[in-house]
Amino acid sequence: MAEIRAAIPDHCWVKDPWLSLSYVVRDVLVVFGLVAVAIYFNSWIVWPMYWVAQGTMFWALFVLGHDCGHGSFSDIPKLNSFVGYLIHSSILVPYHGWRISHRTHHQNHGHIEKDESWVPMPEKLYKTLDVSTKFLRFKVPFPMFAYPIYLWSRSPGKQGSHFNPYSELFLPSERKYIVTSTVCWTMMIALLGYLSNTIGPLQMLKLYGIPYLIFVMWLDLVTYLHHHGHEQKLPWYRGKEWSYLRGGLTTVDRDYGLLNNVHHDIGTHVIHHLFPQIPHYHLVEATKAAKPVFGKYYREPKKSGPIPLHLIGYLVRSMQQDHYVSDTGDIVFYQTDSQLYGPPRSKDE
Repeated sequence: MAEIRAAIPDHCWVKDPWLSLSYVVRDVLVVFGLVAVAIYFNSWIVWPMYWVAQGTMFWALFVLGHDCGHGSFSDIPKLNSFVGYLIHSSILVPYHGWRISHRTHHQNHGHIEKDESWVPMPEKLYKTLDVSTKFLRFKVPFPMFAYPIYLWSRSPGKQGSHFNPYSELFLPSERKYIVTSTVCWTMMIALLGYLSNTIGPLQMLKLYGIPYLIFVMWLDLVTYLHHHGHEQKLPWYRGKEWSYLRGGLTTVDRDYGLLNNVHHDIGTHVIHHLFPQIPHYHLVEATKAAKPVFGKYYREPKKSGPIPLHLIGYLVRSMQQDHYVSDTGDIVFYQTDSQLYGPPRSKDE
């Protein structure tokens, strides 16, 4: 870790609150601009383009709130919390509830028992799931709508809610933050209800509801592919075999083409996982500087075209192959349930 840190230029660690705020202003202006365009044209030719673009902008806003949660937005905690509350509440994310569980994810990345995000299921737990649950968990596109469910009930085998201050996710000293986040989330729900009553539920669905679903799909797609779907299976760890560096090096960088700048280089993920305090606008440079130290342990992402359609193939293949890990062993790899989609067909069939 010290060698990697030393390779990163000093200015990459500097957080500029004005620059960070400029990205917020940029994204908010685009969001409201898209709303204005959609309302002005009000055409079924324009609406699908609006949904995709606005859902992508919701995801971009999430990434900025994500930076607030890491403290990479600025060195001013109150500013981070204020902006984080506003951004994440606006897209129905409980800011502190998510921030704390995401911190747990970073502190334990790659650890089977302690990681928090898209954690592999041990074989024993996997075999307790009914067929419908397995199907919804591993059949595209259903897993791409998992995030709201995760916020309420976490992943299989884990208990708690991001909205409950007494959840096992949180320490007693953190309960006040969870209450505040849940109140902000509830206020946003109330605002959406008011707007729906004012302009009509169909118009609200078109302006906010469908873009929200696109945002959820982006979030699940990106976060899943940060830790899954590499050409070669990557290890997961238990016990003494796990370390912070080892776990961090199992994350995967991804190229999103033209969208890299739109969603603030979140695909530059390995260096972010190891040093989440680096602002997003320095991640590319920091990664370039750290590559010689990483050596063979850095996996160069496949270059994308303007639109990252190649990632769909990685997602589908991983969902078809990465189902569970062994109940034993401190270094394990995903295994495949060959019966999940029915018995394999013979060549004659």
